[in-house]
Amino acid sequence: MEKLKVGIVGATGMVGQRFITLLASHPYFEIAGLFASARSAGKSYGEAVGSRWKMAAPLPEKIAAMPVFDAADVAGIKEKVDFVFCAVNMDKEETRAFEEKLARAEIPVVSNNSAHRMTPDVPMIMPEINPEHTAVILQQRKRLGTTRGFIAVKPNCSIQSYVPLLHPLMRFEPTAVFVTTYQAISGAGKTFADWPEILDNVIPFIGGEEEKSEKEPLKIWGALTENGIIPKTDLTISAQCLRVPVSDGHMAASFVKFKKKPSREEILAAWKAYRGQPQELELPSAPKQFITYFEDDFRPQTRLDRMTENGMGICAGRLREDPVFDWKFVGLSHNTLRGAAGGAVEVAELLVRQGWLAK
Repeated sequence: MEKLKVGIVGATGMVGQRFITLLASHPYFEIAGLFASARSAGKSYGEAVGSRWKMAAPLPEKIAAMPVFDAADVAGIKEKVDFVFCAVNMDKEETRAFEEKLARAEIPVVSNNSAHRMTPDVPMIMPEINPEHTAVILQQRKRLGTTRGFIAVKPNCSIQSYVPLLHPLMRFEPTAVFVTTYQAISGAGKTFADWPEILDNVIPFIGGEEEKSEKEPLKIWGALTENGIIPKTDLTISAQCLRVPVSDGHMAASFVKFKKKPSREEILAAWKAYRGQPQELELPSAPKQFITYFEDDFRPQTRLDRMTENGMGICAGRLREDPVFDWKFVGLSHNTLRGAAGGAVEVAELLVRQGWLAK
């Protein structure tokens, strides 16, 4: 297939950098435009990002030489690309207005931002779980008055470490979930070099994170209606989110109550067998084994296991019965791969295969 020309909006930030590493040799997409704030515009990407390059892989020379353009120039973006990945660092209202401006200009937007996650006619996609929600794009285009432009978003990084483990168990009708997430510093755009106060420390609050962790899964499991996506109402999630001194990888300890309590064997079999549309379509970023379960009580471990399936797989362990809930278990996901840029790239791959993204 002829590659689609993609722009990265917010290219100098940590998620933008991760997009660059993932797209440098992607079979569907080629980087055709790098867009950032006015202070970076006019510089080469290498000059603009300078010492702030935070990826382990070196910055590709070809990308370093590319010019950075002003993200505020929507007409200029439209000239250069077929669609964009958006990872801007603006407040929610500004982001919401900016992404709609792009979409109304007939530029499809695959967003890493939270601004539109709960907008009823914007699909919030975890490709293995709710690929059918992309159909709501038709309603969104009608509202925006577009024929090609739309916004699709990926969900919060923290929910990737427990929602994929709950989804294969939905036939057992979970009614209540309590989860505590232990979240890496890269989720805040930080490294140990620029956040020394996190060393030997745990911070018991991440602004806005608990609300996202409790609400976003309900939209992912929601019903597609004439009025957009209506969140699931017969499940309650309670979350606590902690920042821990880990570079990459979010861990979650989950406790679940079911209407129809499954056996341990049924849970493990459901996890092992689960395949979604990305696996059936063999999307380039999709893990072959979506969920990997570890029998060893000391696994999964963040440092050892976050790169399972190139960082796109979900890890699970420590499944056991709970005296208050029915079952408890631990999950792990890579927050900047599966949880951020990698998840958005997989969403875009799905949109291509479903026919929503084209030249």
